[in-house]
Parts: sequence; structure tokens; C-alpha cells
Amino acid sequence: MSSNIAPDSELPPYTGVTLADIVLVLSPQSAAEASKALLSQSVIGFDTEAKPTFNKGEKSSGPHLIQLATADLVYLYPLSRLPEHHGLEAILESPRILKVGFGLGSDLAQLKSRMGIEAQNILDLSRALKSETHKHSLGAKSAVAHFFGQRLQKSKRTTTSNWANQNLTERQIVYAANDAQVALRVYHAALAAGAF
Repeated sequence: MSSNIAPDSELPPYTGVTLADIVLVLSPQSAAEASKALLSQSVIGFDTEAKPTFNKGEKSSGPHLIQLATADLVYLYPLSRLPEHHGLEAILESPRILKVGFGLGSDLAQLKSRMGIEAQNILDLSRALKSETHKHSLGAKSAVAHFFGQRLQKSKRTTTSNWANQNLTERQIVYAANDAQVALRVYHAALAAGAF
């Protein structure tokens, strides 16, 4: 993977998903529709969000939000509003569906400890896209710059916002959806470029 990428500030902004591309899974009915769509896929984008911890020794109570993306739609599962798993286990534990994302170590650990879900068939792009020029794990921003020549904007304020809130802001919703779908887009671009 080449490191000949223009400085971040010179790149055009990455155009991600819009609210119209996002489905909030808030009921058993919307969960059933999401499951049907997601279980028909062979590869999906995957990420989770958790309320940040700021005190030393404080354990995260996350995940608080699970994001699963197809090429067309992103399904957001706010766990504070969904008392049951509603199909998440079948999707995340499916050995047939490849789940792709960035930096998934803590996401997988939290899913297992909080929800008892042991996700299978996971591809952590941060590790999979390492190369001679990128000895350390590669993040979504670097991958978007490399494969699309665009700048992925990630607001620290949104990253560290309270993902356990009953009602997420529009900014949080779009941010979270992009995290999952950008992984899917990068995966397809990397596959086409022979990066795997």
C-alpha cells in the first residue's frame, strides 16, 4: 500500500451516507425486516459504539449501539431502546456472513461480555490492510485517503459523545452509520485492488 497520499487538508471530503440511507431498529417489526435484509448478504459493514469511560479503572458498559451496513442501507440498533437482541445474534454469529470493520478488538470483547454474542467470520481491516508502508494498524481515515483519495472527517466531540442516550442526535446517527458503511466500501475497494 503506497504512502504517496496528499496531505489530509488537500483531499476532498468523503461523501458518506445520508439520513435517508439509515434505518433505526426500534421495534421487533423493524428488527425482523433488518434481519431479513442482513441475513441475505454475504458481506456487511460492522461497528459498535459505547459511551466513553473517563475515569481510571472504569469499565465500559457498552456496546450501546450496533451498526450493520449493506451497500444500500445502514441498520442502527440502539440497545437502550431494544431490550432483546432481536436477531443480532443470528447475524453476528453467522459463519456465512463476513463482517468487516476497523479496530474491532474492543467491539468484539464488549459484545461477548455484555450480550453473550460471539461474533464469527470477522475481518478487521485495520490488521488486514497492514503493509510494508503501514507497519501499524490502518484506520478508516487512512484507508479512505488511500483508496478513495478523500478525507474522512471524524469529530472527536461526536466520537466521545454519550452513545447510551435514549435519543441519539442526528450527528451521532450519521457518524455511526458512516463508520459501518465506510468499512464495507473500503473492503470492496481493497478487494478490487488485490489488497487481500
